Amino acid sequence: MNIQVLNMLLIGIKDTLYMTLGSVIIGYILGLPLGVILYTTGKNGLKPNPIIYRIGDFVCNIIRSIPFLILLILLIPFTRFVVGKSYGSTATIVPLVICSAPYIARVVEAALNEVDTGVIEAAKAMGASNIQIIFKVLLVEARTSLIAGFTITTGILLGYSAMSGTVGGGGLGDIAVRYGYYRWQTDIMIITVVLLILIFQIIQMVGTKVATSLDHRKHKGN
Repeated sequence: MNIQVLNMLLIGIKDTLYMTLGSVIIGYILGLPLGVILYTTGKNGLKPNPIIYRIGDFVCNIIRSIPFLILLILLIPFTRFVVGKSYGSTATIVPLVICSAPYIARVVEAALNEVDTGVIEAAKAMGASNIQIIFKVLLVEARTSLIAGFTITTGILLGYSAMSGTVGGGGLGDIAVRYGYYRWQTDIMIITVVLLILIFQIIQMVGTKVATSLDHRKHKGN
């Protein structure tokens, strides 16, 4: 492997991490509040509101039902409007965020639904407001599930970021397409696949370790 290929792979790793972590962070900034709203306005939520819930539910279902590659193409005009171009790692973050936010909202909603209702009732009995229950009870009690969801979402976005290479999205996926598909340089494609697997395994390992360390149920069992 020459220096030029090595530098190209290092840039690919940097761009892949930039796209993946950037999109998952922004996705959580959007998806976390949406997930809280879905939980709060749901049938068994703190303040049920069928109209708001159905609107949020509909939006999430519509976006999640569109395959990412098609969504990537559909959003090209919007992406160009937001970042000034429709290709490259920064441009790829736009469709990744739009794709991930509804998924994250569902993860958050599911995590909050897992919280023991007895804990919520106890907080209400002590006079806690809905805002206090959300921030001091629900999000704290659901932190293990939220971290696990964060890990899963990051892994999914890593795969999507590689997929974006088919339309010039940058990163390791772009390298795999350009060299492995168009130029038939199988060795470079295999290296990019191995690097993607390693990145995914590191994300999974770190996420699992953090989630385990925050799991108070396990600590109580010990």
